[in-house]
Amino acid sequence: MEIALDCRGLACPGPVLRCKECVEGDRPETLTVTVDNEPARENVARFLAMRGYTVTMAAKDGLFVLTATAPQDATAPEAARAGTPSRPGPDSGNRKTVVFITADTLGRGDATLGHKLMGNFLATLPELGKELWRIILVNGGVKLAVAGSPVLDRLQTLAASGVSILVCGTCLDFFGVLDQKEVGETTNMLDVVTSLALADKVIQL
Repeated sequence: MEIALDCRGLACPGPVLRCKECVEGDRPETLTVTVDNEPARENVARFLAMRGYTVTMAAKDGLFVLTATAPQDATAPEAARAGTPSRPGPDSGNRKTVVFITADTLGRGDATLGHKLMGNFLATLPELGKELWRIILVNGGVKLAVAGSPVLDRLQTLAASGVSILVCGTCLDFFGVLDQKEVGETTNMLDVVTSLALADKVIQL
């Protein structure tokens, strides 16, 4: 089965939600998705790849056309259905902590102090050990993940250690720094909500 989705003009997470509905309901062998912005392109491509599809992309006149082809093993998209790991059982010893960061400073009062405190906070996060699962950056928090960020090296160290870092694509686009992201995966609100739901503990800044 071949299906084409026109997702032009849809705000996040509209394009991903439409793809999710299509993949789970129709399980197409080939899915063609048209989007009109870079965050949607990245989010749709990552979502479909996580479902087991092979994704190619063509750009023309400001539009992105993504073609996703299902693998020969028809169960592969089903195996990747959740897109994020399932919640472990209470005795698994593998609890999940999500750090939800909404600004590039920590606390209110002085911005210079706030930047320093944020750096100290990120440097201390490894003390959580294996419980530290994911860091989500939204709104002003996405500025921490772009070129020139004073804490970029700390986020890169966390990512290299296996911590998942999700960076809001809509926020990057709003601040005009989408092409300056240096760490993490561009994400959408579906990933954010799913991550918060799966977490055993959420630390919000």
